[in-house]
Amino acid sequence: MYELRLLASAMHIETLEEALDALDALCVSVEDADAQTDAEQALFGEPGLPPSQAGWERSRIAALFTDEVQARTAARTLAAQDFFAGCEIVGITQVPDQDWVRLTQSQFDPVRITDAFWIVPTWHEPPPQAQRVIRLDPGLAFGTGTHPTTRMCLRWIASHADMLAGRRVLDYGCGSGILAMGAARYNAREIDAVDIDPAAVESATLNARANGVTLNTGSPELAHGLYNVVLANILATPLKVLAPLLCAHLAPGGALVLAGILERQADELKTAYAPWLALEVSDSEDGWALMTGCKF
Repeated sequence: MYELRLLASAMHIETLEEALDALDALCVSVEDADAQTDAEQALFGEPGLPPSQAGWERSRIAALFTDEVQARTAARTLAAQDFFAGCEIVGITQVPDQDWVRLTQSQFDPVRITDAFWIVPTWHEPPPQAQRVIRLDPGLAFGTGTHPTTRMCLRWIASHADMLAGRRVLDYGCGSGILAMGAARYNAREIDAVDIDPAAVESATLNARANGVTLNTGSPELAHGLYNVVLANILATPLKVLAPLLCAHLAPGGALVLAGILERQADELKTAYAPWLALEVSDSEDGWALMTGCKF
């Protein structure tokens, strides 16, 4: 296989991606050309809302082709187009055959939550100091422990074991089920893990079975009654909409734990939840905030 590498500005990315797809590229990837430099840009956004900026000022595009003839033909074709003005062909290189499964696996190492609590892919052995382990492989559902929002939620779980042991827990928008399984590792008694995505529900069910924990998984209608802890790692906009529902499920004295919130959105969440409880930022990482509140 051969890789065609391009350099382009944000305004050209979508057109180039479409053109490369039409030229039979096997796959196309886009990265920040200024990554790991002082000019690196972090991009944050949410579904349904316009992004703060369309893309990186300078992007590297890599397109993979079956053979060299295809790659060079694609390069010549693109260079001849009016829309290619301001873009640059960096080069074409042969990509050696590799064990792509093993290569992909090598990118995912065990994730430390605390010294004693780890997320470990099935192809790794747990670290010797790990006392609590969740076995989880990257998959279709969000939540593998690598994202800051997930890590912050799990850190909260690990540091509030006394609020979980023997208690009832709701993981709303459970994705892979990682937060629900984290609660199970800290001895929660009854755990409901719900999601609007059937694939996420299936993923959470399979992950719970593989980890030997008991979860009640299903659609949001499964959630019923009051919970001592309500966890929701979604995004700020749906969290604001869900404020009445999530607070209605929270028992007096219970803890609400919210993530998927950018630090700049914290005040919006405080306002949205003010009729029911006072939210505060209890952790932050890489521009994301963990917000918690207690219902009295």
